[in-house]
Formats: sequence, structure tokens, C-alpha cells
Amino acid sequence: MEKYLKFGRFLMERGLIREADIHKARIAQKRDNLRVGEIAKARGMLTEEDIQRVLIIQEDTLEKFGQIAVRENLLSRQQLNELLKEQEDRYLFFGEALVLVGAISEEEVIEQLKDFNKLKFRSHQP
Repeated sequence: MEKYLKFGRFLMERGLIREADIHKARIAQKRDNLRVGEIAKARGMLTEEDIQRVLIIQEDTLEKFGQIAVRENLLSRQQLNELLKEQEDRYLFFGEALVLVGAISEEEVIEQLKDFNKLKFRSHQP
């Protein structure tokens, strides 16, 4: 068994979902899980130009978006913390996305996550 088996593959191997379901769920995550810059723009804290400026710096430094925005005085530390909290509160996890797209029930996701986590725990034992 793979050391880092992903939950989607685990469910596929059990015959509970199809590869198309994984793709649908990932698309739902991409759509719903907004980046800090997107949230800041929606809240009027950053402009598109500000976001592009940060992204250009990020290409060279590989720092986190928020760290750069604070250092460049585009956001305060408090604003960044608010944005990160909002991002966390809105985050759509993969199992939730599978339920959202109708691939599997919430109850089944919970049961399968229990099995998946037991398997992961055992594979990380010495």
C-alpha cells in the first residue's frame, strides 16, 4: 500500500466513488475555497493591482501571500488575521465536497474517514 494514500483513492479502491467524483469534488473545492487575496478584494481591502503586485513578489520569494501583503503595507496584521479566519471558516474539505456533489453520503464519509485514519495511523507506526 502507498505510504501517502489519498482519501479519494482510498474510496475508489473500496468501490464507493468513481474518478469522475474526485474531479467534481476538486472542482467544487477550487470554486469554494477562496484565496486570501480573493477574499481581501471582495471585502474592498485590496485592488486587483495590489494582488498582482503581491503575486509577482511571491513568484520570486515563495513567501505566503499574507506575509508579503503585510510587509508591503497593503494589509495590516489585524486585517490579515481576519482574512485568514474567514478563509478557515469557509474552507470546504474534500469529504464535504464529495457530499456536496452527491458522490457519497455524509454518514458514509464519516465512517470511511475513521477507517482511512486508522490505516494511516498504522502505516506510520515504526
